Amino acid sequence: MSDAPLCLPPKPLGALPRLPVGACDSHFHVFEAGAPLASPRSYTPQILTIADWQPYAEAAGIARGVLVQPSVYGLDNGVMLRAIARDPGRLRGVAVVAPDISAGALRELDAGGVRGIRINTRNKAGVALEAVAELLGKVGPLGWSVQFQVRAEQLADVAALEHGEVPLVLDHLAFIRFGEADTGERLDALRRLLDRPNICTKISAPYRLTARADYADVGAAITALTASHPHRLLWGSDWPHTELWDGMPDDGDLLSAYEHWLPDPQLRQQIFVDTPNSLFFSR
Repeated sequence: MSDAPLCLPPKPLGALPRLPVGACDSHFHVFEAGAPLASPRSYTPQILTIADWQPYAEAAGIARGVLVQPSVYGLDNGVMLRAIARDPGRLRGVAVVAPDISAGALRELDAGGVRGIRINTRNKAGVALEAVAELLGKVGPLGWSVQFQVRAEQLADVAALEHGEVPLVLDHLAFIRFGEADTGERLDALRRLLDRPNICTKISAPYRLTARADYADVGAAITALTASHPHRLLWGSDWPHTELWDGMPDDGDLLSAYEHWLPDPQLRQQIFVDTPNSLFFSR
């Protein structure tokens, strides 16, 4: 356990601001008691299931959700698929797969509600960036997207990918660290990517990106991006906020911050409803 410490649990659920009607949580994780964990891994999760996410979704007015395969399960997508099967009309998934996965296995995942794959260079047991070239041609015909949990300095590597019409989605503002000397340079690199067709970013997990307790620097960047790239943004809760050992955020405070950063109802509709639904729920 010394190399995979146990995460904090989320804070008890209080009153939450309501999201726009039809809102989609485009990034959250669930875990299952007894499911084998990868070793080595970056953290040990609290056991929180789809039944634990549902009260949060109900309180916030979340109509749909996209489960993202966490690194602690490696290539075994079973926990995620079983969660989707609990409510297949409302849930979709982003899987982690090996580059040599067969077309038949991908079709099975598609039938189980998967609509994308995840590349993760930040966590142990993730799939590396080098796998993308082989996977793009396999997932493209399915209409899936490719999600990237990468470090901000890898934005140039993402920019160099020949992805055709396959949508690319960057998790958590590409993990740009705010308040550092290169923040402006990294934001410019992100904007250049968002200028391209079919590239989006999730405006999620501000607590991972700044030392500020109010996340105001991240919020200012999100507000600016809504002015320049409103159709390239989507929101996710990042629930249950894994890989935190102190400073667990309050879900009500987080949603209130997004109300402040995104006051325009039309922009909220685009970011919370339209863009994620287009990416994950077109069928």
